[in-house]
Amino acid sequence: MSDKPLILIADDEEDVRELVGMNLRRAGFDTVEAADGLQALTAARGRRPDAIVLDVMMPGRDGLQVCQELREDERTLRIPIIMLTAKGQTLDRIAGLEKGADDYIAKPFSPKELVLRVQALLRRAAVVGEGTELKEGPFVFDLASVRLTINGSHMELTLLEFKLLHLLASRKGEVVERDHILREVWGYTGNVQTRTLDTHVKRLREKLGEHADWLQTSRGFGYVFRAPAAVAV
Repeated sequence: MSDKPLILIADDEEDVRELVGMNLRRAGFDTVEAADGLQALTAARGRRPDAIVLDVMMPGRDGLQVCQELREDERTLRIPIIMLTAKGQTLDRIAGLEKGADDYIAKPFSPKELVLRVQALLRRAAVVGEGTELKEGPFVFDLASVRLTINGSHMELTLLEFKLLHLLASRKGEVVERDHILREVWGYTGNVQTRTLDTHVKRLREKLGEHADWLQTSRGFGYVFRAPAAVAV
């Protein structure tokens, strides 16, 4: 059995699968392919890939439906997902992130950039599994098991959601700038214009429910994790 990371490539266009697969294999990955949404779900659940490259427009089930089902399944909840979207389709990108995708890249894309995105996601997934525990207010982050509990109750998060919230909690009370978050969590460099961060924060707030006020916005700068004014910590 290979010890190389396994990447699932789900796209109904054979030439896209071949291009992505060739470049990922050159970079040291193993690959498995799916030509439609149902094949993608079967492969993800059966093979448990280390990451998934998932096209939005596919027959059977589209990429958005597949992403949502993967995020609702404990077996595939934490597998990093990069969505492939059509150039200029902003709504598809936002919808993909809202369904639980970790990142997106627009077609036509640079194969080198896609490989770098996959490598960055896997590096950050590996780092999350190291370390011990962080406690802040009602939040307890167990880095070894990638598990968050709030007042003793388990909160289901994707790897990137966990990484994002842990980064902010580890710097409690400090405004963490957008560029720093994008670099540390997604591996972006330079001045990147993306809705990825904002959409992930929105999803996190929805999941946190009554504790959403701990995740606060510093307009024009970034985000800060701190106790709401009504909570004494």
